[in-house]
Amino acid sequence: MHIIKTEINRRSFIKSTALAGGGMMLGFNWMAAGIPAGNTTVNVPDEWFEFNGFLKISPSGQITIQSPNPEIGQNIKTSMPMIVADELDADWTRVIVEQAPLNTEIFKRQLAGGSQSIRQGWQSLRMAGATAREMLKSAAAEKWNVPVTEITTQNSMVFHQKSNQSADYGTLASIAAQQEVPTEISLKTPSSFHIIGTSKANVDGRKIVTGQPLFGLDYQKEGMLIAMIAHPPAFGLKLKSVDDQEARKMPGITDIFIFDTYIPGTSKSAFDNTSFNQQVAIVGRSTWEVLQAKQALLLEWAPQDEIIEKRTLFDRTIEVITPSGLENTSQHQQWMDETAQKECKVVRKDGDPDTVFSNAAFILERSYEAPFLPHNTLEPMNFFAHVTDEKSELAGPIQTPEIMEKSLSERLGMPLEKIDIQMTRMGGGFGRRLYGHFLVEAAVISQKVKAPVKLIYTREDDMTSGIYRPMYRATYRAAFDSSKNLTGFHVKAGGVPESPLSANRFPAGAIDHYLAEEWSVPSNISVGAWRAPRSNFIAGVEQSFLDEVAEYMGVDPIEFRLELLEKAKRAPVGKDNDYDPDRYAGVLKLVREKADWTKPTDKETGRGVAAYFCHNSYVAQIVELKMNDEMPVVTKVTAAVDCGIVINKTGAINMTEGAIVDGIGHSLFGRQTFSDGSPEHSNFNTYRLIRHREAPKEIQVHFVESSLDPTGLGEPPYPPVIGALANAMYNATGKRHYNQPFLNQPS
Repeated sequence: MHIIKTEINRRSFIKSTALAGGGMMLGFNWMAAGIPAGNTTVNVPDEWFEFNGFLKISPSGQITIQSPNPEIGQNIKTSMPMIVADELDADWTRVIVEQAPLNTEIFKRQLAGGSQSIRQGWQSLRMAGATAREMLKSAAAEKWNVPVTEITTQNSMVFHQKSNQSADYGTLASIAAQQEVPTEISLKTPSSFHIIGTSKANVDGRKIVTGQPLFGLDYQKEGMLIAMIAHPPAFGLKLKSVDDQEARKMPGITDIFIFDTYIPGTSKSAFDNTSFNQQVAIVGRSTWEVLQAKQALLLEWAPQDEIIEKRTLFDRTIEVITPSGLENTSQHQQWMDETAQKECKVVRKDGDPDTVFSNAAFILERSYEAPFLPHNTLEPMNFFAHVTDEKSELAGPIQTPEIMEKSLSERLGMPLEKIDIQMTRMGGGFGRRLYGHFLVEAAVISQKVKAPVKLIYTREDDMTSGIYRPMYRATYRAAFDSSKNLTGFHVKAGGVPESPLSANRFPAGAIDHYLAEEWSVPSNISVGAWRAPRSNFIAGVEQSFLDEVAEYMGVDPIEFRLELLEKAKRAPVGKDNDYDPDRYAGVLKLVREKADWTKPTDKETGRGVAAYFCHNSYVAQIVELKMNDEMPVVTKVTAAVDCGIVINKTGAINMTEGAIVDGIGHSLFGRQTFSDGSPEHSNFNTYRLIRHREAPKEIQVHFVESSLDPTGLGEPPYPPVIGALANAMYNATGKRHYNQPFLNQPS
């Protein structure tokens, strides 16, 4: 063990006993992780003793652990409590998991984004469990009148071996909760973990598969009305007029009005991104009635002028300009051509790439492109709000509750202490629910109608109003001498409206003469984070290009990457390389071994490799496939992952598998296009997703054994599979793919 200072705010440690009757436990998740199959009920204790903001223990020995961050399917509602329970030395079968409320005084970074929940919460979660363990040990020492240094804990029990005394946590809870919070605690070493690193079932699993209410769309409140919104049909348009005479006469409709999501001219946060600020609200008794009235509205639209507004990006305020006009996909491509030729910014330059390319015996050049993509979360945007003069109560699926709480406070003119946002489980996020304008919309509508309201987006609303993954393009060049040695590397990348470039990532640092440039094209198409932002494009195209480089040089693609990484380790070029060459090489070596890369495949099988570092983690993947006409049939994907300590092996495997399926599907089929500012795909009848039968037949996931602190995993397995798939398709067909989606696109 190692000793650390306790850093959690002392206000989070409540040392008085806390009486909590059954009524206060309503809404808690009573699906305890270790309850035997078939037993779906847990007796609610009459009394709980609260140790800190993360956990409390009942006299019967049941332990409630709060999971502080939003759950979007990444399984942190299981893995975060596992960290607390391990340091507590708890019996996992007696643990009950509860979604914590939004409380910025107790919990730090209550948001789900950037694959940072576990990484950022690792220390505080461990301290919460270890602190309670020390308080239990102090209680036992006081009760038995023995030195606390002689007390040990295991499996929710406290022991004093010299006197042969023992007690369970429940017996000591009332005394322990009164103990002074220790100023120093001992954290376990990884070798002594007994819960971390094992496989635990999803604590919401039974509720999910039996259809019990967990998600925002499930939320119900007595007297609740249903609201929907009508927004402009194209980016670059705004509302001109509304004729709602017929719609108001329809059954169940209580109100129709125009509203502004945000007050024009006010500063917004980075997560207040919204496509159409002024919209029409339709409010009524039921979803069906509101939907029918929405379709009966007669709406007129007018051109939107250029918009200039302030955005606060964490501690930095920037000016954002949204141009006017109705944009088209063909126009975007033309703009990218023009901008890439004349408006590039040098982001990194090592050595003398200009001279090297001028003197090259051969230059390999390839360009790659990917379209806008909608998020298509299974559960469309929705939120419940009940706003009165005294307080605001909200509940729904949001990745950024603590940030949106501040936005809502400013929009409503209500202090933070009067706003309560409850987090429901999310039916998918992928970055879409970072942007909480729909939460604000629900609150503004509720405030206007003076009633509880649940705002519901249709699939069409969600797919046609953003937020999208940007449109990207990258051009790579490699310079070679007469002996086919790689002498220079040049990447020029940009997009509409942002660049995907990460100039300090591999192969930067491994090539003496290296140039990275970027550009961007302004647009009024609203964009934002999309699973593994920027990496979701640049990783795949970079890894595809590296395979072409290796092929020209006549070397094995894995060996080629390993040689570059050895150079980056032995004699790194530049100062800001943001990857560890050893860890990068480690996943490549592991995937090579596990996929049996050196064993020849049959003639029909194409095999491709890719590796990438993002969100603090390293992932390498090998895809094996056969072609059925023009359709790839992925027979096997082997993945090697280095994310430090793995908390929940089952959850980690599931996340990796999901990212692989997601990456393959979007690279084969995903595409949003625009005609006169209007999105051309508004539902799944025209927007193609991967089918069950098209998913890989087998996925094997292997983790690097590590004692390093855990890093991200929700996003890192996504980017490399696109490059591995493209390389496998080439090796099966002899045809390279440069534009996404790969199917039905020029190559």
